[in-house]
Amino acid sequence: QLGLDMEELEEIEEDAGLGNGGLGRLAACFLDSMATLGLAAYGYGIRYEYGIFNQKIRDGWQVEEADDWLRHGNPWEKARPEYMLPVHFYGRVEHTATGAKWVDTQVVLALPYDTPVPGYMNNTVNTMRLWSARAPNDFNLRDFNVGDYIQAVLDRNLAENISRVLYPNDNFFEGKELRLKQEYFVVAATLQDIIRRFKASKFGSTDSVRTVFDSFPDQVAIQLNDTHPAMAIPELMRIFVDIEKLPWNKAWDITKQTFAYTNHTVLPEALERWPVDLVEKLLPRHLQIIYEINQRHLDYIASIFPNDVDRLRRMSLIEEGGIKRINMAHLCIVGSHAINGVAKIHSEIVKTQVFKDFAALEPDKFQNKTNGITPRRWLLLCNPGLAELIAEKIGEDYVRDLSQLTKLHEFVDDDIFIREVAKVKQENKVKFALYLEKEYKVKINPSSMFDVHVKRIHEYKRQLMNCLHIITMYNRIRRDPAKLFVPRTVIIGGKAAPGYHMAKMIIKLINAVAWVVNNDPTVGSKLKVIFLENYRVSLAEKVIPATDLSEQISTAGTEASGTGNMKFMLNGALTIGTMDGANVEMAEEAGEENLFIFGMRVEDVAEVDREGYRAHEFYNRLPELKQAIDQIQGGFFSPEEPDLFKDVVNMLFHHDRFKVFADYEAYVKCQEKVSELYLNTKAWTKMVIRNIAAAGKFSSDRTIKEYARDIWHVEPSNLKIPPPNEPRDASEDKTLNGTAA
Repeated sequence: QLGLDMEELEEIEEDAGLGNGGLGRLAACFLDSMATLGLAAYGYGIRYEYGIFNQKIRDGWQVEEADDWLRHGNPWEKARPEYMLPVHFYGRVEHTATGAKWVDTQVVLALPYDTPVPGYMNNTVNTMRLWSARAPNDFNLRDFNVGDYIQAVLDRNLAENISRVLYPNDNFFEGKELRLKQEYFVVAATLQDIIRRFKASKFGSTDSVRTVFDSFPDQVAIQLNDTHPAMAIPELMRIFVDIEKLPWNKAWDITKQTFAYTNHTVLPEALERWPVDLVEKLLPRHLQIIYEINQRHLDYIASIFPNDVDRLRRMSLIEEGGIKRINMAHLCIVGSHAINGVAKIHSEIVKTQVFKDFAALEPDKFQNKTNGITPRRWLLLCNPGLAELIAEKIGEDYVRDLSQLTKLHEFVDDDIFIREVAKVKQENKVKFALYLEKEYKVKINPSSMFDVHVKRIHEYKRQLMNCLHIITMYNRIRRDPAKLFVPRTVIIGGKAAPGYHMAKMIIKLINAVAWVVNNDPTVGSKLKVIFLENYRVSLAEKVIPATDLSEQISTAGTEASGTGNMKFMLNGALTIGTMDGANVEMAEEAGEENLFIFGMRVEDVAEVDREGYRAHEFYNRLPELKQAIDQIQGGFFSPEEPDLFKDVVNMLFHHDRFKVFADYEAYVKCQEKVSELYLNTKAWTKMVIRNIAAAGKFSSDRTIKEYARDIWHVEPSNLKIPPPNEPRDASEDKTLNGTAA
């Protein structure tokens, strides 16, 4: 009626880029599933003023720009100043007759902003509560520095910087004071909020027989999304022991029953290890509590394994040697009743390698919860054509129960359905090609295979291996231009952490290769290479439905799960990948013959590590690999600066932890099989249908049901709350109001 176009309006809205990669996106899918399953769940985090940076590509290099996402306001949030809470930093600890007191602290206020999280068609609306840092009004003015009032007001920024900007690292730990402040800020505000809500409910009411907090773990479950909120463990202990005056053992028992920890990575450089000196300065009482937790933990281990000092060293929360550090993963394991990995293979590695001493002690604490994605965003919203086609065949119920996709197996030989599925994919490709033309002024052939590799840029994800394959295809076309070549558009996208030199060089290399390939007349439309600028959720929603081939090629044992892999599978792409993360379970569900699996398995990688990885042997044995490396090294892709990529080549030869050369040959051969199948549209599409039919397991609804059953001990409810315009009778009303916790 207003003459506005909904799609145009959607394009204008900024992404809330409040996370880095899979970790933040997983939390968003989980919120959607928890609301859809009718769970009374809250998502807590920080309301960053600046989210993940906007990526610009200038002359082939990544350049970062601030993401001022709130510039035009955010209509979905509601500030809740009535729930503002104080958070303390610095100060010192006084030991008194009544217990420890944390005094002379600096106070920062946490102002909550609530965003509604609607469930799918069930009238449930949950809350995501994000905290923003505010300076108290007497900040810097209560001190007797009557002098500089102006400076005192300007200094309010120091306190408010806590929620200013998201640290842009994915799978990498940067031990900065501001980052630790952020971690404690979200934890301290959230725990106060949870305890306030618990005390206000009927469950928190004082019973003459039981301690007030006895029922706490029955009413509250807290899931730690990686170790970033690990300070919640000593903070809850501080509240119970210092403020609520519970005895240590009772407080510790309640704390353990309340927390559960999800591990999201096994890369050693990603594990949080905070310097003791920093924690002592910022959170002196918490350091004391961590030391006490550690002492009791080590006493217990020593009682079971006497005289095993090496085991004590390995299992301590405190790492000695050089600067003393707190191992936050160890803190989470000791302070939680359940620990889980995010795919079967990852959970196995967690149990048998990374935390094997802890698993030997308490094997029942370790579980698996394979990640999932919400089909609402990742099918209905981003791919309405495919969603509707599926609904025509099997009905609409699959949206809430994705396991029903198995019914599509009945139609795998249905010629009409096969044509329809191929048609939807072609329409999505044409639409994306038009978008690319409009935004990047590049013309691409929509009938070419769309080969897509989008995720954060990291050595372990091996965008370099994809790059070597591109160079190999390019060399083959030039060697024999008349030979049949299955046309490809290779699309690579993703952000590099601003301080990650190698990742930035990888982006530059891809762009340098793209320039040569795209401007070589002998190649023509056979091969096009595009680096997708500023990859983010809203761009994923466009590229994923248009993809033919999904690249999931991390070194086996390095990608905990991956979730992009699942999104591509659900949207009718085929996967080329290693046996890593959830790829293993995708192959299990669809049948290994319906994925393009290649390369070393975890056992093979371990074998290579034992023997020693010798990159030169692969280089000397494989002429096409040698040619590609020689071109990079000789300046073929950077004639103005021939040694531009010397760091990359040097890494590949001398310290490539992720063994690109070792999987190169298998990868290239596997890509030949991909091209061969792509020539047979019908066979390709039948394989696509088998993949979609097997994607049901990878709904986040299934994941959340497992967390609810095995860890939180709550029941999903499919009660559809009546809409506000339908009156409810009074008795029903009372029941609903009585469950405030």
